[in-house]
Amino acid sequence: MRILPEKTIERLSEYRRTLFDCLERGKSHIYSHELAEIHNLTAVQVRRDMMFIGFTTPNRKGYNVEELIKLISRIVDPEEVLNVAVIGLGNLGKAISTYFIGKRPQLNLAATFDLDPKKIGQKVGDVECFSVDRLREIIISRNISIAILTVPTYSAHDMSKALIQAGVKGILNFTTVTLNVPDSIYLEEYDMITSMEKVAYFVKNQKKKK
Repeated sequence: MRILPEKTIERLSEYRRTLFDCLERGKSHIYSHELAEIHNLTAVQVRRDMMFIGFTTPNRKGYNVEELIKLISRIVDPEEVLNVAVIGLGNLGKAISTYFIGKRPQLNLAATFDLDPKKIGQKVGDVECFSVDRLREIIISRNISIAILTVPTYSAHDMSKALIQAGVKGILNFTTVTLNVPDSIYLEEYDMITSMEKVAYFVKNQKKKK
């Protein structure tokens, strides 16, 4: 299958979470308009996504939930387990690490890193925190290919460069610093402050309408 657009992958991941919830509730089929309503999309968009990945349903019962989960998993999940590291074990890094463990079998949290000597050796679940001085060593020895960056802004650029030099292929950036990386590195940036300001803007304007 050809490389899918980023927005399509995002929607497929969101669909799959909904489908897992359907299974837990004993729901075996779901219609496009139901998925659309849950995700604030149009039914046309949902059907377009299904056509894009080659998923069809031969009956009028809607999409088979188990079959759709399997197909989305084949598309979204890596064929082999990918090891992940969290860089920065502050409040956010610890929360992400705790939430991340066990969520997806094909994504394995293999290590965390921090500068604070008090945090070195601590564990989140069974995952040990190492000194950033050992970053390259641990990244290579544990075949870590994805890094989640939650470090202070002043060290974000240097840390991203160190990660790339160590062999990391993808970075999820939770800092407020915009990173510049080579084209060979996949970068996803999530700025919580910007997102909160966006929400605040629309709340402000909703109040003006009343």
